[in-house]
Amino acid sequence: MKLLKATVFCLLVAFSVNTEMHAQKFSKLDKSPMDAVSFPTSSKDTNKSMKVIYSRPQLNGRALSDLAPLGKVWRTGANESTEITFYKDTHFGDTPIKAGTYSFFAIPGEKTWTLILNKDLNAWGAYSYNADHDVARATALVSVDAESIEAFSIGFDAQGTMVLAWDTTRVSMPFKS
Repeated sequence: MKLLKATVFCLLVAFSVNTEMHAQKFSKLDKSPMDAVSFPTSSKDTNKSMKVIYSRPQLNGRALSDLAPLGKVWRTGANESTEITFYKDTHFGDTPIKAGTYSFFAIPGEKTWTLILNKDLNAWGAYSYNADHDVARATALVSVDAESIEAFSIGFDAQGTMVLAWDTTRVSMPFKS
């Protein structure tokens, strides 16, 4: 019995001084949370043709032109570079694209945006963007909507047109197989 008590006492002391037993510290909620959107958009349709993983920055009273400056390469979201996965061969503008995963950048303009697929993955923002690694560029039309969107958003319409939305700006990019 004394041996059992001594063993239990030693285990309690060992557990109380072991720093590995303390609670894990987790980071706070990201101010630009990661999101994903796919096409077709229905969760019941498992035969997806593409998926976009991106982070959603907020305007927070700032001007869109300060966050995504005209004429400069932008990561099309926040944090890590946005990535788009094509599960089937497709066309990005007029350029045929093989199924695979690409980083997705944009160069905002007043009437059109240049959308860019690039082969560099796992990059942070557009800091290491290298135009020599572009796979394709396409021009997308800009429109203005009456509704202001606080958090940058990417969605698809029923035909597979990707729409980038932030503030009152809408940028549309159709895809075709």
